[in-house]
Amino acid sequence: MPSPLPAPCWVIHDGAAGNRRQALALADALGLPYREWVLDHPGLAAWLAPHQFPGAGATFGEPFRTDLASSPPTLAIGCGRIAALATRQAREAGAKAIQILDPRVSTRHWDLVIAPEHDGLVADNVIATLGSLHPVDADWLRRAGQDFPQPGRLSGPRTAVLLGGPTRATRFDRSALEVLCSKLEYWLAQDGGSVLLCGSRRTPPAWAPLLRARYHGADNLVWLDDSDGVNPYPGVLAWADRIIASPDSVNMISEACATAVPVYVAEPARATGRVGKFIQSLLACGRIRAQLREPTPFTAAPLVETQRIAGLVRERLSLR
Repeated sequence: MPSPLPAPCWVIHDGAAGNRRQALALADALGLPYREWVLDHPGLAAWLAPHQFPGAGATFGEPFRTDLASSPPTLAIGCGRIAALATRQAREAGAKAIQILDPRVSTRHWDLVIAPEHDGLVADNVIATLGSLHPVDADWLRRAGQDFPQPGRLSGPRTAVLLGGPTRATRFDRSALEVLCSKLEYWLAQDGGSVLLCGSRRTPPAWAPLLRARYHGADNLVWLDDSDGVNPYPGVLAWADRIIASPDSVNMISEACATAVPVYVAEPARATGRVGKFIQSLLACGRIRAQLREPTPFTAAPLVETQRIAGLVRERLSLR
């Protein structure tokens, strides 16, 4: 619930979509009025944050410095390395400070640090999450279904495809895409239904014409960039009967797992490092399965991490 000044909670981030989404999700789950700060970060801060350095107090501009000195918040929530410097400063000004994601320095500079368990960060003030924080829960999905009714008019089973792309940690390349599509088309041949395909900022532009041609038709929905209209991603999550996700995005898989439908990860062995550890944790607990040639339905319970973490934050910081 965004609030005009004064607000007991500040939500601080660098404008990156993933960082903003996690910080706002926790603030909303806590139910506190908040003020949102989008930080400008000059070159020195980009290099040195969250370490303190000469002149760090003026790093984020005069309004932030003045407001922090005159009326600091009760609680500061930040996400990302740039925000970690700001939440550290807020704590020094008297606020309780929560840092989301590993700040890469000692956690003693914050009251709580919330980090994915696959990061392996351990300390008395660390709360580990299975995946990322996000706003997706039953109420969010209900509203998304109302705001985006069109996917619900397509024939079932509706198979959502959440598509990212290659990263340093995940070799999800064109050959992996072809494997995903061939298995998906076998599922369609077996079960019928429709495809709800959503790309992301990571999806290579060269894939767009191929996918539009492959899944063109009145009974499918394809969104790959703004030329396809408004991004229907919330409605795709709300109306999916099953979800296939590429293995490159912790955020995307985390949000898919907050639904009540089976989630399948395409080519999970291609994910390495921390993303690979995250996927292996979900496979081990049974919340996801690898996408196989044969469709294998299974019962799935929503993974609602944000509300669980919010409860732990209230308890640890004695918040009402």
